[in-house]
Amino acid sequence: MAFAQWRADDGWPLRSFAWSQTGQARGSMLFLNGRGDFVEKYLEVLAHWHDRGWNMAGFDWRGQGGSGRLLADPLTCHQDSFDPLVRDLTSYVEEWVRTTPGPHTIVAHSMGGHLTLRMLTDGVGGIDAAVLACPMIDMRVAGVRGHALGLIGRGASLIGLRRRKVWHRDIGDVGGRMTSCPERRADKVWWKTTYPAIAAGPPSWGWVLAARKSIQKLTPQRLSAITTPTLLLGTEGDPVVDVRAIRRAAATLPNAEFEIFEGGGHELLREADSRRLPVLDRIDGFLARFA
Repeated sequence: MAFAQWRADDGWPLRSFAWSQTGQARGSMLFLNGRGDFVEKYLEVLAHWHDRGWNMAGFDWRGQGGSGRLLADPLTCHQDSFDPLVRDLTSYVEEWVRTTPGPHTIVAHSMGGHLTLRMLTDGVGGIDAAVLACPMIDMRVAGVRGHALGLIGRGASLIGLRRRKVWHRDIGDVGGRMTSCPERRADKVWWKTTYPAIAAGPPSWGWVLAARKSIQKLTPQRLSAITTPTLLLGTEGDPVVDVRAIRRAAATLPNAEFEIFEGGGHELLREADSRRLPVLDRIDGFLARFA
């Protein structure tokens, strides 16, 4: 795997990676992570798909991981708007499709799944299939639904808290909120402690407001125009995204499949093997139809 700096259209530095096959590849896969993530969290699944013959590529979103940050405090995960993230993805995908062998597939987690849908609703072509794991089609935090979160974010921004953290501890490491696997929770902490430059923390209130505004752009009318074969995956008790919204989107997309898994962790691709391996089997079976 080789890391490089990729410049967005506005010159923003994004840390990208490429992991190509030494021989002929079965195709090219773009992996897109979620809010606050970094590539190293997913080395295990990247190796899984590389071992199965895929050329792998991806990048850290602006404002997190090894990409340029937006605030002086690098541990505040902030966005004023998701539109620059969609533009980054669109430009990267257009270059990636042009320079790598097909078929071209996307596997995306959480916010990455949301941004994939935003890109596809804009009519960007060249993607043969997409897998969205726990996509952020709407939010759900501590039982509070997306609409209410958006109102809270708007209110916090109006009183000058747009760039303030929503919380001040890494609740992603509490219990099984993100993953029930203690080894993979420890792996994330090891990377963030050993390489603090790639670490990010809680979202800002501005991020919450920007996320809600972006979610509102995924209207049923726009989703129904996406013809890319898409597999959507969710968990019954996801504490971060609204599974009901994923189910509705799967029913709206004209060429979609949906499967829900037991349990409540948000990071399906970093779960304990008893849960993670069936997820990988489902994804691999889906992608085998295209490559």
